[in-house]
Amino acid sequence: MYIAYILFVNLYYDPEASDFLSRKSNLKRPLPVSTWLNVMYIHVIAASLAMITGALNFSSYLLRNYRKFHRINGYLYVVFVFIVCLTSGYMAPFSTGGKINSIAFNMLNIVWPAFTLIAIIHIRRKRQIKHRQWMIRSFVFCFTNLFIHLFTTLTQAGLGLTYEKSYTVGVYGAIVFLLLLAEIVIRFTARKAAALS
Repeated sequence: MYIAYILFVNLYYDPEASDFLSRKSNLKRPLPVSTWLNVMYIHVIAASLAMITGALNFSSYLLRNYRKFHRINGYLYVVFVFIVCLTSGYMAPFSTGGKINSIAFNMLNIVWPAFTLIAIIHIRRKRQIKHRQWMIRSFVFCFTNLFIHLFTTLTQAGLGLTYEKSYTVGVYGAIVFLLLLAEIVIRFTARKAAALS
């Protein structure tokens, strides 16, 4: 439902991103709107596909019964993650809130592919548990946009901060929250696996 909503808003309801672009501030260079929008469309579609392919590969049923699909789907996930990060790298200098948020997005554009590559290295060395753990760390970043906007809205409404300041809190809050969430999920699944064995 979230993916359908994001695609609807960005590709149909507001394809010009007028609401989001109207809040852009503190930009150090002119925003080439047409190019930015085309990159944003690719970004949104790739992020949606990363979310779908990533979610499918956490299915134990698919892993047990369709290993080839799991492997191909996993490599598709990697491709989509790299597309998301490349497009994000283009958009980062035009981030709402300026350089402080550009830095956060660029760091994420390094960390997310790195976590994904570490997961690949582990599965190539037949370390299935480590592979799954690093895939969890990678997959949580599919929800970056969701939590940025959630934290931005809560901060703006709850603390009465400007949109720009709330967005900065949202960006950094989302990254820290998702890193912690990944570790909680890893520990929870490890405990559950130990209880079942």
